[in-house]
Amino acid sequence: MVTMSEPLVVIDRVNKHFGELHVLKDITATIHRGEVVVVIGPSGSGKSTLCRAINRLETIDSGTIMIDGKHLPEEGKDLAKLRADVGMVFQSFNLFAHKTVLENVTLGPRRVRGVPKAEADKKAMELLDRVGVANQAQKLPAQLSGGQQQRVAIARALAMNPKVMLFDEPTSALDPEMINEVLDVMTSLARDGMTMVVVTHEMGFARNAGERILFMADGEIVEEAEPDAFFDNPQTPRAQDFLSKILSR
Repeated sequence: MVTMSEPLVVIDRVNKHFGELHVLKDITATIHRGEVVVVIGPSGSGKSTLCRAINRLETIDSGTIMIDGKHLPEEGKDLAKLRADVGMVFQSFNLFAHKTVLENVTLGPRRVRGVPKAEADKKAMELLDRVGVANQAQKLPAQLSGGQQQRVAIARALAMNPKVMLFDEPTSALDPEMINEVLDVMTSLARDGMTMVVVTHEMGFARNAGERILFMADGEIVEEAEPDAFFDNPQTPRAQDFLSKILSR
């Protein structure tokens, strides 16, 4: 049971079109500080678009998104500053191929936050140790497994000391045996009170680490519930149909 704290991300009547396709339809949701919200649903339901809209990697056509009481800026330095407060972990790891693991993690704090090199290196090593890849610090990303690269990407996002972490299907590009090593790190973050919005197909993670499920279909939030209630007793035919197909595999 989540004890509601203050709202950190407030999404109000957000709409988004890709040409004729209406991918987000009047989306309204609130993510509270310290809460882990898992967004699930069939492919094409708008989950990743919603995740990317929260830090304005996707623009919206109407509605508002506020983070920690401030509206998402349109462009420029204010947007860059806000993005520094919103960590993002993608399906593809998006690491700089020509920089070492350590350099990947320290780049943001040094350039955006102005953290001195020695301090940035120290924090980066602590984070790499936390995600289990401190011994890979001097390697290039291509020398790491997919699971290791994704854990570096998580450390890189954490290095900015974000207010909220967004995960856009972070395990979908991984081989099956590497999925758990990334989910274990995410579960640890959830236990430590990190505010997280996670788009995933991993139902075990959704049930065990999530505090609230947002079920999306056809661009809408169709159902919203705590994990046990959602998985044991979905209320809408669309959610019932989705779960019957997913959980019977």
